[in-house]
Amino acid sequence: MAVKNMTKKQIQTFFERLRAQRPNPKTELNYSSPFELLVAVTLSAQATDVSVNKATDKLFPVANTPEAIYALGVEGLKEYIKTIGLYNSKAENVIKACKMLIEKHNSAVPDNRADLEALPGVGRKTANVVLNTAFGQPTMAVDTHIFRLGNRTGLAVGKNVLEVEHRLVKVIPKEFIVDSHHWLILHGRYCCTARKPKCGECIVSDVCNWPDRFEFGAARTISVKNIEA
Repeated sequence: MAVKNMTKKQIQTFFERLRAQRPNPKTELNYSSPFELLVAVTLSAQATDVSVNKATDKLFPVANTPEAIYALGVEGLKEYIKTIGLYNSKAENVIKACKMLIEKHNSAVPDNRADLEALPGVGRKTANVVLNTAFGQPTMAVDTHIFRLGNRTGLAVGKNVLEVEHRLVKVIPKEFIVDSHHWLILHGRYCCTARKPKCGECIVSDVCNWPDRFEFGAARTISVKNIEA
């Protein structure tokens, strides 16, 4: 059965609930500057945030600027990130990106999509994360969690990540758009999981359009009193 798109009223309620649950959502990647975030997100491709944090918690105290990481060289960087998947290619890309930042951007992370996506190892999703998290721009990085959640709930039905991204940016009210990326990732990671979604614990299951949600314990109505502040 095809999932119907949420109505404006459903979407408004959906994000009001997520905001009430997590008033100040943040990425689970550890970083303290736009450059650290750029490196962390680049390393996080096909890897968990936990594994990336374990590596960068050792790397960043030693090198957390384009010059410092570039000075490590590819082999030196590998020693810090070798526990992360695809670390060989990631090390090469990060070093090349550092060189480009130094030579073309005065060592500063660009705040526009074109320059970010020109950096080695930086695709649309990584650029969206940096633009949103570091610079507060209303972009939407669609990962596996958000793609699943958008299609499952009816929030943003699309055949590919780009369709889902465009749909989300179009339908999410302006008051929620900047923080929505984090709300959706966290909800998809911890509640609306792939194999066994926790519909019985979900604070937005009554505005969700997934036909199978009741099989996973969803209630017909939700008590907002149970939403954690």
